[in-house]
Amino acid sequence: MISVKIICMEDLEKLARLVRYYCLLTTSTAGSGHLTSSLSATDLMVTLMFGGFFKYDVRNPDFPNNDRLIFSKGHASALFYGLWAAAGQVTENELLSYRKFGSALEGHPSMEFKFTEAPTGSLGQGLSIGIGMALAAKMDKHNFKTFVLLGDSEMAEGQVWEAIELASFYNLNNLIGIIDVNKFGQSRETMLGWDVKAYQKRLQAFGWETIVIGGHDLADISHAFSTALSSHSRPTMIIAKTLKGKGIKSMENKDGFHAKVLPYELMGKAVEDLGEFDKNLRGFVAKPDPLNDEIYANSKIPVSHVAEPRFYNADIGKSRVAESQEEIKVATRTGFGKILPSLVSSYPSLVSLDGEVSNSTYSEIFAKKFPDRYFEMFIAEQNMISVAVGLSRRGKLPFVSTFAAFLTRAHDQIRMAAYAKANIKIVGSHAGVSIGPDGFSQMGLEDIAMFRSVFDSVVLYPSDAVSAQKLTEKAAEHMGLVYLRTTRAETSVIYNEKERFEIGGSKIIKSSSRDKVAVIGAGITLHEALKAYEQLSQQGISIKIIDLYSVKPIDSTTLEKVATEVDSILVVEDHYAEGGIAEAVRSCLSPLKIPVYGLAVTKMPRSGTPEELLSFEQIDSDAIVAKVKELLI
Repeated sequence: MISVKIICMEDLEKLARLVRYYCLLTTSTAGSGHLTSSLSATDLMVTLMFGGFFKYDVRNPDFPNNDRLIFSKGHASALFYGLWAAAGQVTENELLSYRKFGSALEGHPSMEFKFTEAPTGSLGQGLSIGIGMALAAKMDKHNFKTFVLLGDSEMAEGQVWEAIELASFYNLNNLIGIIDVNKFGQSRETMLGWDVKAYQKRLQAFGWETIVIGGHDLADISHAFSTALSSHSRPTMIIAKTLKGKGIKSMENKDGFHAKVLPYELMGKAVEDLGEFDKNLRGFVAKPDPLNDEIYANSKIPVSHVAEPRFYNADIGKSRVAESQEEIKVATRTGFGKILPSLVSSYPSLVSLDGEVSNSTYSEIFAKKFPDRYFEMFIAEQNMISVAVGLSRRGKLPFVSTFAAFLTRAHDQIRMAAYAKANIKIVGSHAGVSIGPDGFSQMGLEDIAMFRSVFDSVVLYPSDAVSAQKLTEKAAEHMGLVYLRTTRAETSVIYNEKERFEIGGSKIIKSSSRDKVAVIGAGITLHEALKAYEQLSQQGISIKIIDLYSVKPIDSTTLEKVATEVDSILVVEDHYAEGGIAEAVRSCLSPLKIPVYGLAVTKMPRSGTPEELLSFEQIDSDAIVAKVKELLI
């Protein structure tokens, strides 16, 4: 193989023709793919990777100071793999496995391919992920750059502009975007077509440096990257006017060829169009700067003088009840907020992100304690989740918080985070109708269903401040995506600091041999179930009470045992019935044929006091008492 180390324009041209051949070979062999979208960006990416601008240790993809390359336009995966083939890291035989079952070269970049920074293909997310990586570099005082290739079609996505705005706010001069303006989308011309000046004006208005170039002029491209790398205070966007299908005359700059490939038997003419290339040629990727151990050591944020965890001890509460006749009540969101700063000593990579509601989620406690570890994301939840993915991919442990209702805006980003194997913890506060007078727009009533559906997710739902703190610790300990659901209302502290909570566990709070009905609650409804227990006890009726704090994974062992001890199970939840806790319990117990009944939110919520709304939706203690009596008839 010939490895090109000193790059000239002629070398880059040869490499570009080789990479175009790889794009053609992979897509024609697979019989599917996005050939024309790959060809339009080839000159841009070949110049970046082999022109001395991209610095990367190809033998050590995890090296902390490697530059990062994200294909936000993930459908151009044929180009992505072709680049690494030209770098000598993918064989031609491996290229022939493109899009085949079991191949690491999937239709859109996935974590199966070792050079993928984060999975892409759901358009609009790559720049946000890049922000997370750029922020991580700033935190750790690394000098690597993050490059993000964007398609012009995805510039219609609102998340892209959320990211553009935030990158400017944080002055991320280590973030470089490249827009492949090839004019054509999937079904028609894009909104701005080739109006590169319009892109430039918009980006400049958001505070970015901009460079407009011809996307197939290698000298122009090289100069653009040189200029971008010299930016001292702001992120830079290279806006490149390109031809979709560049290099293959039958497809070049023609509509209707998106996601179209040439049949394998017609490759010959297209190869002729590409011009002469050397299949033995290999490009050289510049080496990254070594880590400065002294700077790296000094970049570690000191974690001394961290307050010890504050648990709300139920035993202390009982002594106070005797003195003041008042019960200790603390919101689970407060329990989360108070425990988070204390976890930094055990998890030095921990960071906090919030959607500009930190004084409601109580992440503000963390922000005041560790301002250098807190990132304000403002009201842009989609961007926030993807930024967290980027931070996670660079070794950080992000806790992301906002109202549970607003997380539904970011379902796509959350599901992609799971595919990225991102180690992120998402905290949704103000869940359910129990938030009261703010009304339905603020009530998280679909969040459990949403997070239960996410691949390999964990869903935790504490009922008091102690369990909130214990489960926050468990979330930090768990490797993967965790959702913690917290409530606005203050609830009675029912556990003491000695209680153990495990992912996949539950608590049987009340039980006797006389129980005919088991009532399962979580969060606010557990307290309603306890009230119902007292009311029924006065009438000589005994019921089991179970705190199902781990909704996913569910405690099947305990539930199956309980199912053999009672005649029926009643699940009460401050959530819609569809996809909620009752459905999780029914799924778990379906082989046992025990009847599982549910009380859930079934009516259109409205403003009111928490008590009025719980009663209106028939998930309060009175409704539980009535339903238990009905089941006992």
